[in-house]
Order: sequence, then structure tokens, then C-alpha cells
Amino acid sequence: MKLNPTRKNAGLTLIEVTLVVAVLLGLIGVIFIGATSYKEGSNRSMCILHISQVQKAVRAHQNMYQRNFGDSCPQSVLVGSGRMLEVAPSCPSGGEYTWLGTIPTLDTAYLTCSLATSHDHKPLNTLGW
Repeated sequence: MKLNPTRKNAGLTLIEVTLVVAVLLGLIGVIFIGATSYKEGSNRSMCILHISQVQKAVRAHQNMYQRNFGDSCPQSVLVGSGRMLEVAPSCPSGGEYTWLGTIPTLDTAYLTCSLATSHDHKPLNTLGW
């Protein structure tokens, strides 16, 4: 005659539940770190894009009005309704832009960000602009 084997209670032990929670928290932490890095990278790219747009506006103004390198080109000439840029750009990371005020040579950016050294908000090359 066979005896009924004893059954174990179904469920998880406290150690197993703790391990599952710890693994889930670790995965959530990795996601948040990745999202923060992605946000910083996109802000840096947007800032460099703003610098590029202003540089192209300066070159367009230079060509339209036959200006030379070193001629005066204040922000008020470039930004405003009906001008090269409708609104002045702002750094997405909270940095401040410095406007050069004169038409720069081909290897110099007209606009610089205050976060250029600390957060790499500086274009590597401006010759194609």
C-alpha cells in the first residue's frame, strides 16, 4: 500500500521574494541611468544645432548684404520678425549663449555656449557651416 507523499506548500520563500525585488530594482536603476545619459546627449546635440543655425544665419546675412569678415553683425540684425532667425535660441541645458557681434572667419563660431568646456557644448568643426 502506498502512502501519500507529503506535499510542500506552494509559494515563494521570503529570500526568493527579496531576490526578485532586488533584481527588479537593479534593472530600474539601469534604465534611469540610461535615460539621464540620453537626455544629456540630446541636449548637447541640440545646443550644437543651435550654434550651427546661427552660424548659417550669419553666413546668409554676409552673402545677402555683401559683408566682409570682421564687419559688425549684432544679434539685433539676425534675430527678429522677418530676419534670418525668428527667435533667439536658448541652450536646452540652461547655458548662456555669447554672441560675437562681428562676422567671424570661416573657422570661428559666431555663437558660443557657456557650457562649452564643462558639458562639451562646442562643435568639433565649423568649416562646413
